[in-house]
Amino acid sequence: MTQTDGYLLDNRQTEAGQRFDAFATLFDPTTFRHMERFGIGSGWRCWEVGAGGTSVVSWLAKKVGPTGRVVATDIDTSWAASAARPPVEIRVHDVGAEEPPGEGFDLVHARLVLVHVPDRERALRSMVKALRPGGRLLIEDADPALQPLLCPDEHGPEQQLANRLRHGFRKLLAERGADLSYGRKLPRLLREAGLREVEADAYFPVTSAACVDLESATVRQIRDQLVTAGIATDEDIDRHLVNVASGSMDLATAPMISAWGRK
Repeated sequence: MTQTDGYLLDNRQTEAGQRFDAFATLFDPTTFRHMERFGIGSGWRCWEVGAGGTSVVSWLAKKVGPTGRVVATDIDTSWAASAARPPVEIRVHDVGAEEPPGEGFDLVHARLVLVHVPDRERALRSMVKALRPGGRLLIEDADPALQPLLCPDEHGPEQQLANRLRHGFRKLLAERGADLSYGRKLPRLLREAGLREVEADAYFPVTSAACVDLESATVRQIRDQLVTAGIATDEDIDRHLVNVASGSMDLATAPMISAWGRK
């Protein structure tokens, strides 16, 4: 991710680790399926952009083996630090403002990163530049505007409150420069960046224990901002967290759109 004082979901907060765990449960199978399809294997050189936690980095390290290389970057690498052993190299890096940490990569991957980056265009150019000829770029990002509801089945007051808070969350993201319709643009942007064989798909979890964990951690992380902005009261948030913990609601995420192409 990119350094900005306006970033809503600070990696330094305790809840960030819980969010990373939920993302891993929800989205790792999709990410790994795409990477397997590329033929990733021994000796590959990979750049994991906005690494956050360790799940993707550790999986890549096993795939590329001792002859490969995995460069994992983020503006805050504290959650990924435990993976810093060969073939993994951890670097503090701002993808939207700095040159790439090398070139000649076989695979460059970013998940749920660019939607938050102010200079998304520069970040994308940087990732394409870092690829070797024939290398693969895989970008996976959310599209909250495509499916804006936390509870698509809004059949009661608990679901109505959940969707009101989700609307407030989206408002805060947009005020900080997030592009809430970025995911759907990825295929076009990859083609415009000169990549070939561009394809894309989407994954949309509708209900799961990981969705519950993600919502609980997210709301606790942004609680103060929701209250300060007048979006919700402390009582609203307490009630919502109780509703979420009850397991009686079907909580969804925004669709994660995966787009990939070859340089």
